[in-house]
Amino acid sequence: MPSHIPNHPLDSSSSTITLPQSRENSTIPRGDGTGTNWEYPSPQQMYNAMLKKGYDDTPAADVPAMVAVHNFLNEGAWGEILGWERRFAKGLGRGWSICRYGEENGEVNLEMMDRKERLERGTSQDEEEQPALVRFMGRPEDLTPKARMAGWMGKVWPDAYGSELPFDRHDWFVRRIKGNGEKEEVRYVIDYYSGQPEETGEPVFYLDVRPAVDGPRSAAERLMRWGGDVWWRASGGSARANNEVVD
Repeated sequence: MPSHIPNHPLDSSSSTITLPQSRENSTIPRGDGTGTNWEYPSPQQMYNAMLKKGYDDTPAADVPAMVAVHNFLNEGAWGEILGWERRFAKGLGRGWSICRYGEENGEVNLEMMDRKERLERGTSQDEEEQPALVRFMGRPEDLTPKARMAGWMGKVWPDAYGSELPFDRHDWFVRRIKGNGEKEEVRYVIDYYSGQPEETGEPVFYLDVRPAVDGPRSAAERLMRWGGDVWWRASGGSARANNEVVD
């Protein structure tokens, strides 16, 4: 949340409801070297931001729930980013040694590999420097190429593909810790989609989180991870799973 958004009721607001002004800490480390995590906006800040953007038709009473959903989705996005970083920050070779087992089996392989490497270094997970979010950018009006193509396919083959476009897009710039300890900045794109509500009426959201194709390496990362399940099945991985030693 930009620091210039006030955390008090605006004079232009017609709401008579007092919104909470407390802010919740996220689990997302800041990439500014302060050793702190990003803070989520308070309901009052969220409401003020909406008013400044002209969204004045949202009842103030709904804003706390909106903040809770906002926080939940961003925690989920960060978890997805960590999954990419754990696979590829230390090189494409290591990434493929994980992805070639498919998504489910690769996760188990990843845990084993992480533990083995920490034992060899004599360090714990808490002692190792972790990825951090340097900055982010909301781009709700800019469809990603993938979202645009998915929307087109949904119009052509509506029975096979959904035609729902993402309701939001973010670009997150992440500080990556490479295997040699060097740092680099990696851009991730996040498409936010609405799903069919639950039978209880609760809303459903899902995210599409992936590295932006800013160069050959990020393209290779996407190909490896998304193709891992195909490779696992096509290569007879399930049949030999009990006989193959994990690298």
